[in-house]
Amino acid sequence: MAYLHANGIRLSYQRSGQGDNVLLIMGSGAAGHVWTLHQTPALHRAGYQTVAFNNRGVPPSDAPEGMYALEDLVADTKELIEALDLAPCRIVGTSMGAIVAQELAIGWPHLVRCAVLMATRARPDAIRRAQVLAQRALLESGVRIPRSHDAVTTALQMLSPATLNDDAAASSWLEILELAGDTTTGQVWIDTFTDRRELLRGVTVPCRVIAFADDLIAPPYLCAEVAEAIPDCDYMEIPDSGHLGYLERPHEVNTAIIEFLDKN
Repeated sequence: MAYLHANGIRLSYQRSGQGDNVLLIMGSGAAGHVWTLHQTPALHRAGYQTVAFNNRGVPPSDAPEGMYALEDLVADTKELIEALDLAPCRIVGTSMGAIVAQELAIGWPHLVRCAVLMATRARPDAIRRAQVLAQRALLESGVRIPRSHDAVTTALQMLSPATLNDDAAASSWLEILELAGDTTTGQVWIDTFTDRRELLRGVTVPCRVIAFADDLIAPPYLCAEVAEAIPDCDYMEIPDSGHLGYLERPHEVNTAIIEFLDKN
């Protein structure tokens, strides 16, 4: 693990492999090393160098107190790209990481060669808005949920029925999720309510949206709205996968990522 200072904070990152650069941007509360389970090995075999990092709020990157803004994460990532001389780089982002990638493509296209946007959306619908508001209300209440309860809730939100109905797989996931716990609260306050579809119409870099068929956080129809807004963006949907589809169906996801990166 290496470190650099960007946007006034210290970010931890891992650079590995050889070849053209691929920047991997993780979603809310998750560590960058999650990419190393499946995605970075596949990208290395395909001839790419990868850079994975921990967003602010996820140790060992700095975790400033207070509420974070989307602009904070975008500025962090922009300065990391510049500090490591990655531009223009291929970007793969998931969930919040995909929203950061959207913003980079909108505002700083010279930094982005192409982007894969997984489990993404340009706006929330009523239930996704309620999910975020409920999470914020829980934090403000000061109530501490037992990790075992939180693990079950997370599994039901993040995984597909195909995984949840497999006793061995579900048991493994519950153990992992209970051990992981929650790593950040600042990211909960990031604005995901603004409708970005009109801004996305101005994106000029090649993009691919990958949706997960059983995703309850970024359902396919909201992912499809992103693909429809971005000019010439293509769209793929991975079956039997939830919000963590890149971990549930790594072969299919990696194939879709690498096929797109190789073309761009």
